[in-house]
Order: sequence, then C-alpha cells, then structure tokens
Amino acid sequence: MSKAERPGRARAGKQAGAPAADGTGEDAGNRTGEGEASRGSARLAVRKTYKLYIGGAFPRSESGRSYAVASSRGDFLANASKASRKDARDAVTAARKAFGGWSGATAYNRGQILYRVAEMLEGRRAQFAAELAETGTRKAGEVVDAAVDRLVWYAGWSDKIAAVAGSSNPVAGPYFNISSPEPTGVVAVVAPDEPLLGLVSVIAPVIVTGNTCVVIASERAPLPSITLAEVLATSDLPGGVVNILTGSVAEIAPWLAAHMDVNALDLTGVADEGLAVACEEAAAENLKRVFRPATTATDWSADPGTRRLTAFLETKTVWHPTGV
Repeated sequence: MSKAERPGRARAGKQAGAPAADGTGEDAGNRTGEGEASRGSARLAVRKTYKLYIGGAFPRSESGRSYAVASSRGDFLANASKASRKDARDAVTAARKAFGGWSGATAYNRGQILYRVAEMLEGRRAQFAAELAETGTRKAGEVVDAAVDRLVWYAGWSDKIAAVAGSSNPVAGPYFNISSPEPTGVVAVVAPDEPLLGLVSVIAPVIVTGNTCVVIASERAPLPSITLAEVLATSDLPGGVVNILTGSVAEIAPWLAAHMDVNALDLTGVADEGLAVACEEAAAENLKRVFRPATTATDWSADPGTRRLTAFLETKTVWHPTGV
C-alpha cells in the first residue's frame, strides 16, 4: 500500500456530515469538537465575591448590604460588602482575642511572618497589578513591588525597634532602670485612599510591633484590600491579628473611635476634618492613643522612618536592685 493510500489521522478527519469509516454516520471527533466549542461559548465566568475579613474568615456583612465598586473609567468591577457597626464590633472582638498570642510571640517570629506575607504578595504580583490598574494607579507593577519591599523593610525592624525605642536609664541609687517598648493593644486604622502601598504602610508597623488591628479599607478602591486579606490568610498570620472592613468610613470610624476595647486610633485615611475631630473626641473617652498625620498628601513611596513603629508602643520602665 502506498503512503497516499494509508488511512492515517490526516485522512480520517473528513468533512462534517460525512459518514465515518465505521459506518456510524457523522464523524465522532467532529461531534466532540463542536460540543466542546458550544459548551465553551456558553460558560459563565465565576465572579469573585469580595467579603469582609474578620478573625481569619471571610464573612459577608451581617447587614447583608453591599455597594458597587467602579473602575477609574466608571465601569462596574464588583460588589463589595458594606460593613455595619455590628461587623466593627465583631472585628474588635477578634482582634482582642488574638492580641495575647500575637503580642506574646517573639519579635523575630513576627518578622518572619511578615516576610512570609511579602513572599505571598510577590507570588500574586500580576493579580495585584491588574486590580491596581483598574483603580487608575499608574505603573501598577512598580507599586506592587514597592509594597513587597515595604513589608520586608518592616519585617527587618521587628527585633530592632526595642533597642531603638528602649533604653537603660542612669539613676541615683543602687538600681537598674530599664525602659522597654510594649504593644498598645487593639488599633483601629482608617486606611488611606492608596489601595495597596498605603494600606501595607499603615498595617505593617502596627502588627510587627505586636499590636492587632481593625482596618477600614479605602472606600473608593476596596478590592485590593480584600485580595491582600487572602494573602494574609495564607501567610501564617494568626486569625484576628488583622481584620479588614469595607464600606463607609463616615459610618464605621466613629463607632471604632468610641469603642471601649480599642486602645488606639490611626486616622490616616480620614479626609473630612469634621469627622477627624469627632473621632478624636470619641477616642478621648478611654484615653486612646490617636495618630493623626498632617493633612498634606503623603508620599507613600518615601522612606517611612520609624514614626509609625513607635506611634502605638507603650513604654514600660522597670526598677531592679543591683547585686540581686
């Protein structure tokens, strides 16, 4: 038999509708291909549901509310959960529950976990870059790289900040007098409108020093914050150390400012002067530490320094007799 007469694969693929070699009618391979094409064209994509992040889990808002999130071009992107005051209370409860174990961990261990967060963020670089591009962020890939570097930078400070912020004090007597920094407790953070680098820059210094936090994400662009929550959930960070709420800052911030189990308040993302003053007044009820940066625009790519590291630390001073 010549090569031209051999019934190979090239000869078996006949025109649609032609009888197959086994007499079964239409070619089975063509039917399979058409079926797959039909199913492929009719497939509906699985749309991501953006929920809250509380206690290491991803619940919907207890109120059942959500709000539409649009791209910088005005196109619909997704619905994000709209947190209520009950969600804020649940987040504070989760943060308080996690505080003992997290503050009791060694500084080195906290730094290692923060470094792991940076590794996981690096692995999802393309996803974050795409989400940031939708928010109108320029050079989104470079912003993701800067966020990874910021996490590594703060991770390196974990076991060094005590030496910088603490001291051995000279006293007039036979005593050692040592001052050492300790975490404040539960910190409520209003994140800036910069949805990744700014968010990382306010969360990392709070948790690397042993605090836990409840974060109100950017109201305009909350989606990268929930994607960051997915990174945190897979990075060995104990549940409850970071809790992320999406929704209205004006609605949630006053409740966190007045909450008696919140120890400190970061108002970085509060642009409304009246709301900031109201939160400060509410925070005075239980003498919360309040961090309220200058109203001028913050350059999140600049060297952050140690200001945020020390903002939510208390100083414990110990006297100890010498020779004992």
